Amino acid sequence: MSKNIKIVFLGSGPIAIPILRALANDPTVTLQAVISQLDRPAGRKRVLTPTPLAAAALESDLEVIRTADVNTPEFTDFLTGLSPDLLCVVSFGQILKSGILSAPKVCCVNVHASLLPRYRGASPIVQSILNKDDATGVCFMQMERGLDSGPVFRELRMPLAQNEYADSLEMALGELAAKHAVETLHAIAANSLTPVPQNPAEITVCRKIAKRDGMINWNADAASIEAMVRAYFPWPGATAECITSSGKRINITICSAKCLEHTGLQPGETTGTAGRIIVGCSNDTALEILELIPSGGKRMTAAAFRNGMRGELPAFNCCDGEI
Repeated sequence: MSKNIKIVFLGSGPIAIPILRALANDPTVTLQAVISQLDRPAGRKRVLTPTPLAAAALESDLEVIRTADVNTPEFTDFLTGLSPDLLCVVSFGQILKSGILSAPKVCCVNVHASLLPRYRGASPIVQSILNKDDATGVCFMQMERGLDSGPVFRELRMPLAQNEYADSLEMALGELAAKHAVETLHAIAANSLTPVPQNPAEITVCRKIAKRDGMINWNADAASIEAMVRAYFPWPGATAECITSSGKRINITICSAKCLEHTGLQPGETTGTAGRIIVGCSNDTALEILELIPSGGKRMTAAAFRNGMRGELPAFNCCDGEI
């Protein structure tokens, strides 16, 4: 691994941060360029904000090129002119066309947060939590024109304890990939790793998450709703509408919860003493809400929320969303 390799890095999401740092800090890697998506409006004031990867790179004094479309002829010429050995792509958010895919001397490598061919597409981490998988992982995949369809150079597995939240799991997978990134990319550049084609019989595809996906339907079982709480944290959040005795409607985002059984509650029916909020779900299960964020408010315990309502136990619409 003594030979220096030239890499162009393309990334946007948080999972890309530890991988970029591993490459930037290794003396056997020449990081020719760091590319991310354009700054986007964020927060109530819609302030232009860099992507998580761009923000972290700038904090480390790395120059970041931000582009709305990496596939323009000008950008393709720019990357081809750099003559990199590899393009390393991690949660970039743009589909690479043939001009970019052919820019490096060896190939484009995508670090994908699933055990391919399971969960090709935009939301593999969310899906692994929603489906209560026993394990997930990252794959170093050779990119081609299909959606996450290229052969896999290396697979790294991570067991799941069924209590992971999407944001922390994303960073854990990024750290796992970062530990092996330099070694793996060197091996790919040296043509000493043979990529293995994906098994077409095992393909699953996941789409981009929409805000409506977080709406809770209390006709689901408690375990599925609790998985939603973790899978959709911090965005779009597992949300529900509660109703006070005066008819006031309050949207809440559930931040943490636990499952209960044999409560005798109907879906959407509530109970709870001493500051507890327990909501009935299907199959004689219930979800105890431990922490929540009311619309426009801050994260708080269920007890604090009930204190603000003078102890009142809120009611819930049974079918706020889809399952």
